[in-house]
Amino acid sequence: MNLSASYRWVISVTLVMAAAMGIGRFAYTPLLPQMVAEFGWGFTAAGDVASANFIGYMVGAMLAPRLAASPQVRLWVAFSLMASVVTTYLGAEIQGYAGWLVVRFASGVASAFCLVVLTTNLIYALAHERSERLGNVHFAGVGIGILLCMAAVFRVGAVADQWARLGALSAVLMAVAWLLLANQEFRSSSQHAASSSAGTGSHAGLWRLITGYGFFGFGYVVAATFVVAMAQAIEAPGFDPRSVWLIVGLAFVPSVYFWQWVANRIGLAATLRTTYVLEGVGVLLAGASSSVAGLVVASVLLGGTFGAITALGISAARAAAPHRVAFAVSAMTVAFALGQLLGPAVAGRMADVLGDFFWASVIAATLLAAAAVLVVNPTAVETKPVS
Repeated sequence: MNLSASYRWVISVTLVMAAAMGIGRFAYTPLLPQMVAEFGWGFTAAGDVASANFIGYMVGAMLAPRLAASPQVRLWVAFSLMASVVTTYLGAEIQGYAGWLVVRFASGVASAFCLVVLTTNLIYALAHERSERLGNVHFAGVGIGILLCMAAVFRVGAVADQWARLGALSAVLMAVAWLLLANQEFRSSSQHAASSSAGTGSHAGLWRLITGYGFFGFGYVVAATFVVAMAQAIEAPGFDPRSVWLIVGLAFVPSVYFWQWVANRIGLAATLRTTYVLEGVGVLLAGASSSVAGLVVASVLLGGTFGAITALGISAARAAAPHRVAFAVSAMTVAFALGQLLGPAVAGRMADVLGDFFWASVIAATLLAAAAVLVVNPTAVETKPVS
């Protein structure tokens, strides 16, 4: 494998992250208020549909290590890409609440397969080429997907029209990604384990990371699911509530690179603590703000941290368990998904009862603070720069 192949892997997985995560997973956020209006849902129902996606994500994350270890890993990757496209497009065909629960669950499974299996193969490919410095670049694809999603969502149309456009966009991204991978070697995680040394790592540090990552899942997803709905409560001339999600996407794209640069200078643990705290401030501000300016700042803090935490958390897990990469990535993803599936369900119910998202945001910010505490101990993760 040469350097050009490294870039083919990175570009391909970045496109997959844009389609499976930025669009397939996060398109629900800017479309949520329109779906609530068209389908007559309350925030409880909307939160449960979001949670169905995250339940699927958790199930997919638990199954993904088996797929990553399978000799047919290439076939499973192809299936995952197609499943993500299909479940995104099905948003154009589903009207009933039960159908939406099923479709969003299936979408979550597909997105987890894409993330865990392709990230695992990307890590192996870059390690083989000694190009580990590119290891987190693909997470910026989530922000790129959000921006592409907003370009489609800002167009006029019913919910079905919006999801149909997004399904087509996802199909194009996945097709290009697959073409880039056509001649690349896929390695199962069992092959990698057989050719790797036992390695060293802190089990205690890994489990601290996993727990904090679960808190992060709950903490960020309250705002990531409902921030556009929060923005609808603010009346300002010329203000489109959907624009806050565009701001999240704009802040997301450079954040992965920026925080990696910071981590290379002050250490991974200190960077994780900083981003957890900043995100907690953003989440709390989103729930408490009654002004456009406050929501703009909250959106910048949210978009500017949650992608970086996702990337740096995976880097930390790799450092804590270098000989069990597939397990570490999967376990982090499962904990993340568990926090995510609880967040919308709890926040939606609280909003229906209390009339706003303030107290749900307080809980979310508290959990993000707890996640920061879990990485205070320098032995919890490696504090040397991780590329």
